[in-house]
Amino acid sequence: MTAADPAREHAVGGLYAFAAYVLWGFLPIYFLSLAPTSSWEVVGWRVILSFLFCVLLLTVMRTWRRVRAILRSRRLVTWTIVAGSLIYVNWQTYLIATLTGRVIEASLGYFINPIFTVLLGVLVLRERLRALQWIAIGIAGAAVVVIVVGYGTFPWIALILAACFAFYGLVKNKIGPSVDAVSGLTLESLWLLPVAVVQLTIVAATTGLTLGRLGPLHTVLLASAGAVTAVPLLLFAAGARRAPLTLLGILQFVAPILQFVTGVWVLGEPMPLERWIGFALVWVALILLTADSLRFARRARTAPVGPVV
Repeated sequence: MTAADPAREHAVGGLYAFAAYVLWGFLPIYFLSLAPTSSWEVVGWRVILSFLFCVLLLTVMRTWRRVRAILRSRRLVTWTIVAGSLIYVNWQTYLIATLTGRVIEASLGYFINPIFTVLLGVLVLRERLRALQWIAIGIAGAAVVVIVVGYGTFPWIALILAACFAFYGLVKNKIGPSVDAVSGLTLESLWLLPVAVVQLTIVAATTGLTLGRLGPLHTVLLASAGAVTAVPLLLFAAGARRAPLTLLGILQFVAPILQFVTGVWVLGEPMPLERWIGFALVWVALILLTADSLRFARRARTAPVGPVV
């Protein structure tokens, strides 16, 4: 392999990851185009159609053996059930936020997600934080206080999104490479099928289902929920296998930035001074966290390699 090959792989991986984050960043516009479909119906169809889309992918790629291997492991099955529960909470909370005019608060959740991830590293994995990381966490905590006191509302949507996605990342870390992206999403969707069926049954009995009743364009958009869910995930998986973690860490802010821009300038959601101050503090915390991560990665690359024993 030539010296240029790793650099090319990193660049290709970065492009895959960037594409995934861009698609995630524009999800609010997609979900808003599904109105007047409720968040409960959207999530119900999203679970079912994601499962069907993944089944199709597994069949085309002939990789059902990976799913069978996972099902033979009780530990992996348990972790995929936990992951499915977490992603359900994430999907439902995000849809509620998007369809009730709280896209900005949802973007805040993904901005502070790295802070939650670092905290989980301390509380669960017993990792030790560097001084700059503690400062970043303190500033992020101050940002939440500013939003609560100054803006007069508790950002529960942001905190739920940040927490459940951080725990989802922790579960993925526990699973490791034993579960690939397609097999993982297939099983996570499979475990959620009963929930989706109950949800859609309740919607049908109360407000009525909208699939196929609001014109061909709406039907196509809603029926695309499975692909809309799976494609960014597959792009991200392809990118994560090639790009260094430092690059992924920087690119992860593309999605919440696009969501924030959508909320402020496209949807015209309110941004009083207190909320600007809160977001500014979060951005300062993220800059410190990113700078510390880059500095630590640079030191690790230049550190002498010890003997292999």
